[in-house]
Amino acid sequence: MAEFMMNSDAFAWQMETDAALRSTVVSIIMLDQSPHWDVLVDRFERIVREVPMFRQRVVETLAPAPPRWEFDPDFELDYHLRRVTAPAPGAFANVLEMARRAEMAEFDRARPLWEITLVDGLDNGAAALVCKLHHSLSDGIGAVQVAMILFDLSPESLDRGPLPGMAEPEARGKLDPLRYPALYDVALVEKAALFAVRSPAVLLRAVRRPVASTRTAVEMAASVYRMIRPINHCGSPIMTQRRLIRRLGTHEVSLPALKSAGRIAGGTLNDAFMAGIAAGLRRYHSHHGVTVGDLHVTMPLSIRGDEDPVGGNRLTLMRFDLPVGIVDPAERIARIHESVAAVRAEPSLPYTQAMAGALNLLPRWYLASVLRHVDFLASDVPGIPVPVYLGGARVTMQYPFGPTIGAGVNVTLMTYVDTCAMGINVDVGAIPDYDVFHECLVAGFEEVLALSPL
Repeated sequence: MAEFMMNSDAFAWQMETDAALRSTVVSIIMLDQSPHWDVLVDRFERIVREVPMFRQRVVETLAPAPPRWEFDPDFELDYHLRRVTAPAPGAFANVLEMARRAEMAEFDRARPLWEITLVDGLDNGAAALVCKLHHSLSDGIGAVQVAMILFDLSPESLDRGPLPGMAEPEARGKLDPLRYPALYDVALVEKAALFAVRSPAVLLRAVRRPVASTRTAVEMAASVYRMIRPINHCGSPIMTQRRLIRRLGTHEVSLPALKSAGRIAGGTLNDAFMAGIAAGLRRYHSHHGVTVGDLHVTMPLSIRGDEDPVGGNRLTLMRFDLPVGIVDPAERIARIHESVAAVRAEPSLPYTQAMAGALNLLPRWYLASVLRHVDFLASDVPGIPVPVYLGGARVTMQYPFGPTIGAGVNVTLMTYVDTCAMGINVDVGAIPDYDVFHECLVAGFEEVLALSPL
């Protein structure tokens, strides 16, 4: 079953018939100088061999089977790895504009879903990598795992030895469009049969402990409803429109200070991060003369296990309401901590793939209407804790830009050494005045950081 898309990825893939719901992830890796091109090529040769999905494309299958991954017989590294020189004056704004256009552009679905562009000619001899990939190819943690194949821990490029072998793609058979869905359906029947074998024991426990079994069933049903419940309107009265135009921006804060602020208020780094976004959104609404209470948020939650391969997407998206209107930052962090803890404890969490499979059978217009009523996304990715290098160049910072997937804004945080680097991806339909929103967001994080003595 490994060659089939996970149901959650298939859900995101099929929703992309609506361009506003694309799951494109873009990141900018800043370098103090241009890396040696031959080292860069060598490292990506290793990635495509060690992480097979980077040589695979998505192939549609007959329902109810999800699409599957297939090796691209026409894979060419030169198509996916590119090099350009930034126009004068070589400012960061040039790189940010490249990332913005990459975020809005659709992938070539006949090829593997990633593109890397080295940008030379930046201020002070600096360079950047603009990395674009589909979320089904990797989540944030998976991307960090892949990055460790790419980077070195010292300025000297480590000789990694001979390139690993690379399996040849299988020839496509004329019956493959029927054979693979049939194999998937047979596997589903086997799972159903296994469930039927176990059912008598489950029923026996229900007979012996009817009250406890009924309570468990009710709790599970309520948990499933909370995870897939329809959202009929935005929580925000002003961030209601959606368009296809994006604005990108960045913000940096001290990792020790943000972590300290969370701990002082009885929360975590993620709680303090969410509290900073909440404060920024409260300030933004106040700027427009609107009082706001709770907003609908989508928060990715990692379900990655030790047995999972490098790369790949092992996230489930949790939707819940976040208290944005609380003014006191310590109280806001404490309330957010309670909300996030409740989400992480949902009984239905282990069954997210089954629920995604069921959602894939619903009409696309209905699911799109639900996604468009989420106010914002927030994602916290633990990054690399030590300085790293690429082809003799030092990585100075990495900015992640997660997809909005129908929401008004996505703020994604990735740590690097002692810095929290944030990528801000705004839908201009929801937030037409990006500069005002950015100022409010910066002020919101200053509220939170004021709790810390660091």
